[in-house]
Amino acid sequence: MDSTSTIVKCIQAAAKDLGLPIPRDAAAAQVIGLALPEAMQAVLPDADPKYHARMVERYRYHYLSRDHELSLFPGVAEMLQELSQQAYFLAVATGKSRVGLNRAMNAVKLLSMFDATRCADETFSKPHPAMLLEITRELGQDIRRTVMIGDTSHDLLMANNAGAAAVAVQYGAHPVAQLDACAPLYSAATVAQLRDWLNEHA
Repeated sequence: MDSTSTIVKCIQAAAKDLGLPIPRDAAAAQVIGLALPEAMQAVLPDADPKYHARMVERYRYHYLSRDHELSLFPGVAEMLQELSQQAYFLAVATGKSRVGLNRAMNAVKLLSMFDATRCADETFSKPHPAMLLEITRELGQDIRRTVMIGDTSHDLLMANNAGAAAVAVQYGAHPVAQLDACAPLYSAATVAQLRDWLNEHA
């Protein structure tokens, strides 16, 4: 989903609500993918720890008022439909809460397309490998034949830590150089490039 700018603005609004230093866009984007408590600690490491839980509350308030604005990147729905029809298992490993993921997936009518999902309030946060390991166990799959597609270094490092393949997408939260440092198997600049690569190599 095309959510980076919305998440950044909600983090900044939460900090403003509490009179805390407002993180720059790049700093706020850097924590995307982490569980919310870890994200708020990482984005404001010098803030009194008592503010971290309040940052989570304010972030949720702002995000829930704006999540209806989110949409899929063009071409994603068609790519997922194609992969599903080819009998690939599709799964989501996310820093969102279970409630947040279900809201987002229902909004774009995709929840039923995924065979397994794992959220940050159910297991360890990225880049810990637990989400991927739990998903592959649930689906009875081999982690070595699993591909994690992500737009953050947290995603790609989770794949590396789990022993899965990592594929980067460059149109999300983290800069290309940071993604490249995680040594992904492939790095796609567009959804069309990702779709073509998956069709040829998956």
